[in-house]
Amino acid sequence: MTAATTIRPTRDPRELSDDLSAALLTPSTPEEMSRLLTDLCTPAEIRTLAERWHVARLLDGTQLSYRDIHEATGVSTTTIVRVARFLRQEPHKGYRAAIDKLGAEYADR
Repeated sequence: MTAATTIRPTRDPRELSDDLSAALLTPSTPEEMSRLLTDLCTPAEIRTLAERWHVARLLDGTQLSYRDIHEATGVSTTTIVRVARFLRQEPHKGYRAAIDKLGAEYADR
């Protein structure tokens, strides 16, 4: 059975999120992920996601202040504070899991 025959229209946020999460798990290389993101997102959305990820790595891996990160990257302090909150306080731990998983890879660069 193909996905086209099993999918049905929905507005359910949880179902939509779960389906997107499953799709985001399908690329096996950075190049494949880049192609998927290019199809899914506008260039501005990709830039925003990339900036948030970069800020998370800077917050985790450096002693830079929020102001220093803002000046070096141009990312707003509001976004930096939000990323810091999700990195350090929120229960989702998505940034933390990704940083920990990729830590060895980044250390080798």
